[in-house]
Amino acid sequence: MPFGQDMTAHNTLNSRTVNSITSVGGQAAVLSTTQPTTTTKADAVPNWSTTNIGLRLGADATSASCAAITFAPIVTIIDRSVVHKASTGTSFRNAFLHSLQPLLKAPHHFLVSRPFLLIFALYSSTYFTANAIDTITSTLHAQSPTTVTTGPTKFLATSAVNMSLSVYKDSHFARMFSATAATATRSNPATSTIPKISYLLFSLRDSLTIFASFNLPPLIAAHLGPLSPHLPSLFAPLLSTPSSRTNTAQFLAPALMQLVSTPLHLLGLDMFNRQRRLGAHQRLSRVRRDWGVSALARMGRIVPAFGVGGVVNAAARRALMPKIDA
Repeated sequence: MPFGQDMTAHNTLNSRTVNSITSVGGQAAVLSTTQPTTTTKADAVPNWSTTNIGLRLGADATSASCAAITFAPIVTIIDRSVVHKASTGTSFRNAFLHSLQPLLKAPHHFLVSRPFLLIFALYSSTYFTANAIDTITSTLHAQSPTTVTTGPTKFLATSAVNMSLSVYKDSHFARMFSATAATATRSNPATSTIPKISYLLFSLRDSLTIFASFNLPPLIAAHLGPLSPHLPSLFAPLLSTPSSRTNTAQFLAPALMQLVSTPLHLLGLDMFNRQRRLGAHQRLSRVRRDWGVSALARMGRIVPAFGVGGVVNAAARRALMPKIDA
């Protein structure tokens, strides 16, 4: 072999040893080096897996159904009472007792009635959408299956589902339980149509509630820790642990939001009940008349729907997800 001539024996792209045999002064020296791995775009492997994705979505649906079934009866009664009171002007107590009768007299019929099924479908679909967003997000980012998100994707998806089904539910409740609707249906069915402005107001109401139910609680819970030492000993456990702070925020945020969203709800109902040209003073006086008791009533339905329901949904999902991947 001629003096000074280099000969490369082997070279690979996958971090294999490169051997260069060089003849120097009649003696051969073997030099070994390691080349970095070259990875092409086609060879890239995603860091997420869809294994058990069907079972995870099934757990999401089961958790949502468990949550909805716990509060759907009382929410059905309260929603019917609010509509009946807004249209007749009767006391909320009388409206509530009137709406409670179907459940007490024939509970088996009540649980398969149209009003109950509308409420159950509304909230089970809303919770399932929120759960599914969490499952898809955790899958794409290789996170724990029990991960809970708070981003705009979740807000937009749950709002779209909740608002569309809620407006559909409200239109049917207004037709079924409003005195105005009952009279209009007998005399002139066309006048029972829900005005577009009512749909808009109901949508704004629901977007506020969804934001307060799914996006605000985790954000609020993160700031509740420093308040625990300043609470009386009776209430200190409510903020003592991360889970208790999350549960407390889950109850408070949607309930307090009803102070803002209830006037929108009442104005939407008034636009339906009095479908004629009225001044702002007349509209607002009706809203002021019913605002206090209706806000409390809607808090009474929101606490079960997004307070108790949110806690049950989260607990069921936390219990089911680890079993799937075990």
